[in-house]
Formats: sequence, structure tokens, C-alpha cells
Amino acid sequence: MLDFLEQSLSHALMITGFVFMMMLVIEYLNVLSRGLFHEELHGSRLKQYLLAGFLGATPGCLGAFAAVALYSHGVFTMGALVTAMISTSGDEAFVMLSLIPKKAMLIFLILFLLGVFSGFLIDLLLGDKAIRRSGCQQKFELHEEEVCHCFPWGSIKEQWRHCSMARGVLSVTLLLFLFVILSGKLGPSTWNWIRITLFIVTAVALFIVSTVPEHFLEEHLWEHIAKVHVLRIFLWTFAALFLMHILIDQLHLEGWIQQNQLIVLAIACLVGLIPESGPHMIFLTLFYQNALPFSILLASSVVQDGHGMLPMLAESRLDFFKIKGINLFVGLGVGLAGYLTGW
Repeated sequence: MLDFLEQSLSHALMITGFVFMMMLVIEYLNVLSRGLFHEELHGSRLKQYLLAGFLGATPGCLGAFAAVALYSHGVFTMGALVTAMISTSGDEAFVMLSLIPKKAMLIFLILFLLGVFSGFLIDLLLGDKAIRRSGCQQKFELHEEEVCHCFPWGSIKEQWRHCSMARGVLSVTLLLFLFVILSGKLGPSTWNWIRITLFIVTAVALFIVSTVPEHFLEEHLWEHIAKVHVLRIFLWTFAALFLMHILIDQLHLEGWIQQNQLIVLAIACLVGLIPESGPHMIFLTLFYQNALPFSILLASSVVQDGHGMLPMLAESRLDFFKIKGINLFVGLGVGLAGYLTGW
């Protein structure tokens, strides 16, 4: 048991570190290209679906949040928002990339195509009702009012002379993470593609933390990522790994899961309705340990959207439940098709 706890802790730290650094890079790119989220798309439904699918496929919650904002302001149709929510895997996308990279890319592609098709079908069925006409005046917080110079060459030295706590803590943490990767104490012990990827991503993250201006560091990296996401991701990852050990190695439920896949499919889709990142980790870990078929993981990925839909609860609880219901219907359909065809 102690050995497994140590392995689970090490694995959870590696996954959490990778997720944190990838979120950091995505946040950096999000600020640099924020104009993409505010294009006028009323004239082309296809462009809406493609942009919504791209936003959803972007790892993390930012793309999903942006899609909700565009829908709230009447830029996206309901079908486009459905596209984004089917396409998204939330924060779990980073974890899938670290655990099952090849399968993850296949899942992202299927979700994108399925999302575009579902969005088109929903708008076709709804007609004029697909466009939200509430006249929402709420502004989505993307710091539009400020121009962020993410690489202030002339100010970097001064920023380090008056180093803030956030910059110091993040820099030291990333340096330590880089050291344990190089020493082989975390992640693969040999220089394979996983270890190389971890090294490159850590180096890029360290560069970002070392050079961005104080506003970006405080508002985007520290307040939004480090304080909000890291601990929760670690706890969910560790809990999922430990739970899988209990279910598979101690209670020997692998056989029951294999013999009751329809029940597990229903549970996975219902759990996907929870507007929160983390619960999906249970089914991802089961698939990683070869205890679940691909179709159930895919169905779970269709229904769950991390916490991307949370802003919609404040905007319209009716629309929230509509979109969640559509996702549940599509996810169950995909899972049943997979069950009947044996994949």
C-alpha cells in the first residue's frame, strides 16, 4: 500500500505539473490572440461551428468560457455553443495528453467532428430560436481594456530587481520541477519523448514566468491558474489514482465493470453532467488501466465539459440544462453505438 501511495503521489505530481504548465502556456497564447474571440461571425454559421469547435478543442476552460461569452452576446448560435461544449474536454485534455497522447488526439478529432455535426443539426431543428436574443450586457472578463505587452524587454531586469512573491514562488517551483525531471526522480527515468516534452514545456513555462509583466503574472498566471486550478487538479488526480487502486487491485471490480458496461456507460454520462473538472478523471484512469472500452471514455468526454458551462448558470439556467441535455443525448448515443459495435 505504501509503495502504491508513493507511486500515486509521484504520478499525480507529474500530471499536475504538466497540466499547470500547459495551462500557463495556453493562457499566454490566449492573451496574445484575444482578438480571435471577438470576430463578427453572424454571416457564416460554418465559421461559427469551426471557431466554436476550435475553442472547445483548446485544452483548458478558456475556450469554453469564450464560447459561452460569444453565445451570451448573440454572436454564437445555440448550435455553435453545443459544438464548443461537445468538443471541449476541459482541464482533463491536458491529463489525457500526458497519459494517452495518441488516443487523446483521436478523441479530440472525433469530438470536433461530432460537435460540428451536432451544432449544425441543432440549429437546423431550432431555426430562428437558435439565436439568443436576451440582449445580454455582461462583459466577459478577458482584460480587453488593457494591452498586455507579454515580453517587455526593457523592463525585465527591473521586474526581477523588485521580484514579487508570485514571480518568486512560480519561478522556484518551475526550477525545482525542471531539476527533478533532469534527475529522473519524476516522470520517465530515460530520455524518451515524454521526458523531452516535459523538459521543453517546463523550460517554456519558466521563460514565460520570468519575462511577463507583473499584471499578466498576477491576474492571469497566479490568480487564475496557480491559486484556482493547481490544488484541485492534484487532489482529483491523486484521488482518482488511489480510487482506481482500490477498485481494481483491492476489490477486483475489473471483471464487474467489463460485464456491466451499459451500467458504467450510464454512470459515466450522468457524472459528465456535473459542471466541474475532475470527475471525468475516474473514467480516464479506468481506460488508462484497460478497465474500460474506448467508447465509454468517448461518451464521457462528449457529455462532460469541465467547468466551461458554469458561466451559463448565471446567464440562463434554462439554456444550461438544454445544452447539458443535448450533450447527454449525444454521449449516450455514441456510447451505445460503441457498445453495439464492440469498440
